[in-house]
Order: sequence, then structure tokens, then C-alpha cells
Amino acid sequence: MTGRLDRWEPLLERQTAVAPYVLLVISAVLALLTDGEPWATSGLAVLAAAWMRLMPRNALYMAGLVALIGVLCMQSGWFASFFGIAGYIHSWQYLKGKWRFAGVTAIAAISVAAYNRGLPDLTLSAILAYLFFTAAIVAAVALFSFAGEITTERSAERKRMVAQLEAAMRENAGLQAQLLVQAREAGVLDERQRMAAEIHDTLAQGLTGIITQLQAAKRAEDWHRPVDNAIRLARESLAEARRSVHAVGPGRLEAALLSQALKDVVTEWGELNGVRADFTLTGAVRPMHPEVEETLLRTAQEALANAAKHAGASRVGVTLSYMEDMISLDVRDDGTGFDPERVRDGGGFGLTAMRKRVARLAGTLDIESEPGAGTAISAGVPAVARG
Repeated sequence: MTGRLDRWEPLLERQTAVAPYVLLVISAVLALLTDGEPWATSGLAVLAAAWMRLMPRNALYMAGLVALIGVLCMQSGWFASFFGIAGYIHSWQYLKGKWRFAGVTAIAAISVAAYNRGLPDLTLSAILAYLFFTAAIVAAVALFSFAGEITTERSAERKRMVAQLEAAMRENAGLQAQLLVQAREAGVLDERQRMAAEIHDTLAQGLTGIITQLQAAKRAEDWHRPVDNAIRLARESLAEARRSVHAVGPGRLEAALLSQALKDVVTEWGELNGVRADFTLTGAVRPMHPEVEETLLRTAQEALANAAKHAGASRVGVTLSYMEDMISLDVRDDGTGFDPERVRDGGGFGLTAMRKRVARLAGTLDIESEPGAGTAISAGVPAVARG
């Protein structure tokens, strides 16, 4: 396991170095197939490749790269869709401090203008929409870049700690060396799984909700409400991401018991998605261990996110039941359903994360569904009281 991880790291570095050129080629090919002016497009693409290959990585390099991206986007919107990603990566990698945001903002503004085939009309709604989409792209790039930096820093810190331990224990052989390797592998794997689950539960779900609201804003005459919802989701996702970085539980559980936090989640989900969402509580409410409450809340959020994304339901019911030895959560919808056999051994990352969270507490997770008959997800965990 460790050997594979050590081999993957330089491979990832090489892929990251090659990725801008691949994105440039993809953009150029699509532009030549769909847009005009092949000589201008080809010449500018060659110039961009030479610029990335020959120029030293400094502020002048980034200024030229932003200018080239802007000119290429004027030739074809495909460069905004693909080659613009290289600009975000290099801005964050080769600029420092506030200049990072300046580079990312410039490329985001160019990309949004390219998508819209020009600058916005001089109307308040058009200008606000242009600024909002630009800010949303900058926020998304910053969030994922910060998450990547934190993961890298933690990995480097873990490597330093392991190196110190290895130096101190070098004279010992056999069993001690084997235990050290196993501990390192388990720590890396556990941390990556934790970060992956937290990013999925915060950033991925939040960005999915933002995209849904922005799509609704494009179709609606009154775009203020979906835009306001998108802004609120972005703020909540940012707060949850910060809590995840510091390994802190969901913010809703800081000020309320699981029952109230879950009721608020169901109510807000129903209002946000325009779907009837009912919450039912049975049994005597009592404080549970923080990990029990976090597991059930995250499971409910993931089940509701799946219902919004895939089910097309008109009604969702969530039931929380406090029993003597167990506490259970049931989420049912009347949506399209699916075949559980096709996801029994895997499924999406969300279903896998739910199973792992519940199994970590020696609980059970059952999924009942069939095409056209809705879906029922039931989770049960031991009722461990708060200490």
C-alpha cells in the first residue's frame, strides 16, 4: 500500500504538469472543429503552449497567461471550458496571497464573458448575474484549492512524523518495523477517507444545491429567490467546510439536539426544493453521543440530497425514533426509485459513505427501492447516551 502511494505521488505530479497542455489541445481541437479562423486559433494555441513551456514561473508569466486565455476565449468558448482550468491551477500555484485571488478572478471574469458570448448588458440584473457567477467560480476554486493545500500539508506533516519515528526506531527490526508501516498506512487511509467523506458531505452537496438554484434562476422571471438560496447555501457550505477542516461536528448540533437539528434540515430542504417534506418524531428525546447524532444527521442529509438529485419525488417523509437500546432514522420518498441490486456492492460515494458511517458505530443500514415505487432508507445505531 505504501509503495503504491509513493509511486502515485510522482505520477500525480507529472499528470498535473501535463494537464495544461492536454486541456489546451482539447480546447484547440474542439474550436477548430466548431469555430472559424483556424489559422488564428492554431497560432494562438501554439503561442500559449510555448509560453507555458519556456517562460519562468513568475508574475510576468501569469500576466501573459491570463492575456492569452482572454484572446483564446475570444476565438472560441471551448478555451473557457477547458484551458481556463489551467489558468486557475497556475494562478493558485504560482501567485501568492491576494494575487492568487486576482488571477483566479480575472480568468473567471473572462470565462463567464466567454460563456455569455460577450460582456453583460448594461442592466442591473445582467450585471448582478455576471458578478455573481464570477464570484461563485472564484469561491469554488478557492474552496477546493484550500482543501487540497490542507490535505497536502497534513500529508507532509505525517511524513515528517513518520520519518522521525523511523529514525528513532531504525535499530529495531522485525515486528516494530512492520507495525510502523501498518500504522502509517492506516493513518493515511483513514485521514483520506475522513476528508473525502467530509468534502462530499459539505462542499459537494453544497455546490450541487448552488448549481440547482442557479439553474432555476436562469429559468425564473423572479430570479431573486433562487439567487438568495444559492448565496445562503454557499455560506453554509463554507462554514461546514471550515468545521470539517478542524474536525468539528456539524454546526446544527452545536446549539440543538439531534431531533431539532434534523427537523430544521427537513424543513429547509422542503422549502429549498419545493417538495412536501414531513418530519415525525417518536420516543422520548434524550441527548446522544456526539458521534451518534452526527452519523444520523449526515445520513439524513445524504438521503435527502439523493432524493433531490435523482428521485424526482413529490413527497418525502423523515422519521426519527428513540428506543431503549437503539435510535433509528427512516427516510422515504415517492420518487422514481432504482434497483438496489445494481448498487448493493458499491453504489455512489454517498451510499458508500452512509454505510461506512453507520457500520463504524456497529449499526445497520437498509435500502429498499424499486423502479417507479420510491425509496426507503433505514439506519439504526446503538443508543449511546452523551457522557
